[in-house]
Order: sequence, then structure tokens, then C-alpha cells
Amino acid sequence: MADVSYPEDVEHIAEVALECFGGFDTWVNNAGIGLYGPLEELKLDDMRRLFDVNFWGVVYGSRVAVGHLKHKGGALINVGSVASEQAIPLQGLYSASKHAVKAYTDALRMELEHAHSPVSVTLIKPGPIDTPFPMHAHNELNREPKHVPPVYAPGTVAQAIVQAATRPEREVFVGAGPKAMATLGLLAPGSTERTMASTVIPQTFSSRPPLPQQESVLRRPSESLRERGDYPGHVREVSLYTEAVSRSSFRGMAAGLLGLGIAALLWNSLRH
Repeated sequence: MADVSYPEDVEHIAEVALECFGGFDTWVNNAGIGLYGPLEELKLDDMRRLFDVNFWGVVYGSRVAVGHLKHKGGALINVGSVASEQAIPLQGLYSASKHAVKAYTDALRMELEHAHSPVSVTLIKPGPIDTPFPMHAHNELNREPKHVPPVYAPGTVAQAIVQAATRPEREVFVGAGPKAMATLGLLAPGSTERTMASTVIPQTFSSRPPLPQQESVLRRPSESLRERGDYPGHVREVSLYTEAVSRSSFRGMAAGLLGLGIAALLWNSLRH
């Protein structure tokens, strides 16, 4: 077991890979924890702990990975979030950490390109995924949090990661929903924020009381090894948008359809 918030633990991961397999050609930084609650009510120590894992864990992992990959080539894949592009209310610190991951990943990519290093750098940006994330997150709300739809199956993210390892992309949105949210935030930030404030905040609260805080993974792993969560609504097992954009022959079609959807959403939000 390793804690990515400690650089020596991350270095040990690479050492074990070298000992067991002789090396690696792909490195995925995916560790992350959640923190639900109004920003003005969160404890500073909890906020720092989240950054230790979500941001510094990516930094430590990226430095170790690039140190090995730049000599023989390979892929570095960092898992961000749609929150890398559009902040999410009641998950403000999580959003801030994913914004930081995006900036670090983008800058690292540019520096490696300038140095002609044979390392591809991809940022994966999923939306809500039906994992135990809300149950394991540290929660300061008066109810157990839940995902806000659309919600996708974990396999959609795994597929995007494998695709990035075999056919590198700069960034990959998992799901048309996250892509549309990010684009709306760019085109109409004020309307998007007002819409999210009025819809996302109330939908984040489930009907269940909060779980005991000792069950959160802010400072210790859950050790449950569960893949799926308990989202009560519809879970999209595939992302047609992500599959389409991964194929160059269908990218134009995917972009066109997404554009029509975004235009409709934008028009609807501006009317309200």
C-alpha cells in the first residue's frame, strides 16, 4: 500500500514496477479524494489534506514517471475532472485541486514538447462516475451527498485511459455532459454559474443522513475495493461521445452534434 501524498511512497511504486516487470511504458495518476461542504465552513487542515492527495500526488507521480519515461518513451495520463474546467458548488476545494492538476499537466506537456521528450501527456476529464466517491468523501453536509446526473459507469473512464495509452490525446472528456458543461461555462459563464447554483446544489443532497465521519477517506483508505457506487438513477454504461471523438473519422460528426446540444442548452439557460 502507498500514500501518494508522500513522495517516497510514490518512488517506491516505481521501484516495485521496475523490480517486477523491468520497467513501464504507461503511468496513470488517478488517486483522489472528495470533500463536500460550503467553502466558508471547511476546516483548513482538511482542505490542505485534499490538496496533498489530489494535487501533490499528481505532481509526485508525474515527476517519477517522466524521470523514467523520457529515456525510452511512453505515456503519462493524469485523471482530472470536468471540475478542471467548471467549478462545482459544494465541491469547491475538489474543483480547485482539479484546476491545479490541469494547469500542472498542461505546463508539463509544453515543457516536455519543448525538450523533445518522447512522452505523451494526457488529461482525462470525467463527469460524475458511479463509484463510491460520494460515500467515501469527507462530508460536511447535513445529508449524504450524491452525484448530479448525467452519471457514467467506471468502465467509460477506464476505456478512455486505455485509449490514451495506445493512441495519445491531449485531453479526453468522458461523456458529452461534461464536455457540454465545460463549453457552456466558457461561452456563458454567468448563466452557467446561476444555473448550477440553482440546480446542482439542491441535487447534491440525498435523502439519507450523513455517514459517520470516520468512514471518509480524507486521512485513511476505505479498503473496500468497490468499483461501483450506489447511484439510484440511470447510469450510462457507455459514452457515445467519447467513443466518437476517439475515432478521427467521427470527430466532426461528434463535434457537430455536441454543438447543437450546447446551443439548445445555452438558449434554454438564457431564457430563464
